[in-house]
Amino acid sequence: MIERAASGKSAGQKPNWRFFYWAWVVVLFAWAAWQRFALPLDPIADLDTWGYLAPALRKLVGAEFGHTYGRNFVYPGFVFLLLRVFGDFRAIVIAQHLLGLLAAGLWLFTWKRARNFVPDSRLSRPGHDSLGLLAATVFLWAGEPMRWEMQLRPEGVCAFLVSLNLFFAFQFMACAFLEKRSWACVGYGIGSTCTSVMLASVKPSFALLAIAALLPVGIFFCRRSWFRQKIALGAGAVIGAALLLLPEYYLSRDDEVSRTFLPTSVFVTHANLIRDQMAEDLESGAKVPYDRERVTRIHDALKTEIAKSAAARPGHFWSLGFDPDYLMYAKSSIALQLRQEFDHDVPALCAFYRFYYRRIWQERPFLVLKRVAQQMALFYSEMCPAYNREKSLPLANQYADGVFALSLEPYPELWTSYPPAVQFVDRIKLLAENAPVIRQPFPIRITLSLLAGLYRPLLWVALALGAFALVRPQLRRRLGWLAALVLFVYSYNAAGCLEVAVIHSLEVRRYATVQVFFTIAAQFFALWFFWEMASAIWGREKIVSPANPRGQG
Repeated sequence: MIERAASGKSAGQKPNWRFFYWAWVVVLFAWAAWQRFALPLDPIADLDTWGYLAPALRKLVGAEFGHTYGRNFVYPGFVFLLLRVFGDFRAIVIAQHLLGLLAAGLWLFTWKRARNFVPDSRLSRPGHDSLGLLAATVFLWAGEPMRWEMQLRPEGVCAFLVSLNLFFAFQFMACAFLEKRSWACVGYGIGSTCTSVMLASVKPSFALLAIAALLPVGIFFCRRSWFRQKIALGAGAVIGAALLLLPEYYLSRDDEVSRTFLPTSVFVTHANLIRDQMAEDLESGAKVPYDRERVTRIHDALKTEIAKSAAARPGHFWSLGFDPDYLMYAKSSIALQLRQEFDHDVPALCAFYRFYYRRIWQERPFLVLKRVAQQMALFYSEMCPAYNREKSLPLANQYADGVFALSLEPYPELWTSYPPAVQFVDRIKLLAENAPVIRQPFPIRITLSLLAGLYRPLLWVALALGAFALVRPQLRRRLGWLAALVLFVYSYNAAGCLEVAVIHSLEVRRYATVQVFFTIAAQFFALWFFWEMASAIWGREKIVSPANPRGQG
């Protein structure tokens, strides 16, 4: 009688919770959409924009679509399709806002799917749904994701691509390891592989992250069974990756920057270590594949330019002690001097860059690792920089920067040939004077500050509790998958930061703020995991042991 009454009460409450949940979903997405579409719909350009915009404009005025400044073809192709179909630059921001909203929708679906990994969860269904909805609220109402969606650069679609990647990864793990749905896991595995390749293509600083995202697929191939499914998944993944990578290969052949950008970047970012290594080689008479006179000239020039960069922009890149952007882009930069030193022989120049980058790893590994650790510490600091906690995010100055960037030679020669581009530039000139400000309400700022301060403590506790759960058989059976999911999502941050730390510097703010989507995801998975662990450890469930075989209290 009591059980029936309780059952009836639960059944009566369930529709009420469903109604509340979906009502909040509607309000949340409606408010988020209003916030986004009340802002200017013209995209924000910057000094990097031309690499993404020029291929589309060239194709639209009758020339060939091709690489510009080493930028991958995927995002320029996205821009081209929107301009071809709609003939209006505002379509870019509208599409990116819609993808941002869709990213939050995919997150809610992924969060619900994750509950399958803990079938006997001690967190109630309303509690679980509320936690996922709170994470979506933080993402949708935060100002920085809105501003990224207004940028004419790939960061505007990264949240969507990451949400899609997480969706496929979780679906794949559920089908392959929990539900044993062999052919369903093939489709999701192909989707996981293709979205990982897409992430690395659209945002090269996510290349290592994309590899981390493929860890479940790699584990699947280590299993002994399902041979046909492995063949199908492998073939589908190869075909999907080829459809993305082969066009990139052919389009990049005529783009010199695509060959020089990475070697030059790692050279100028490690310029002080390379300078010291050159000095040591000259002093010790070490055998290197370059004559002494050339190494002396390069060392002296590099030493001079490092000092000039520190004086030209004091405090900029303070963690490095010099400005690598100055060394790479200044009118008298060391990159330009080395190009002249090697008589514009690009293969020889890149070989030199790679040689001395390898050499500091061989001769000064601890100093290189120390530098990487220092850069990683910028992200794993007391307040996680993925969250922008400012009260207001101005747009007028960014539109002004866009007007300046598009006015540089030889850009006007191309965009003035395309009427929608002329209209776009006219509009952003007005926005440079009167564009509104994105305001972050006090509750959102408080929430972002709380999450920023909790990021590092949550990570350390998650690592400790994860290890504890994995060594205790009963906890491992019930919560092992959840512990693995927490570490899996946290690995996105670790991989993304590690790649930037090795190649460039995490002082560049966009490398941190572009990670906000999966940073939020990782922390909310950690909060769920802590609740489950607390329920198990603090006696909210009865523990079965040899001394207590029936689990009696």
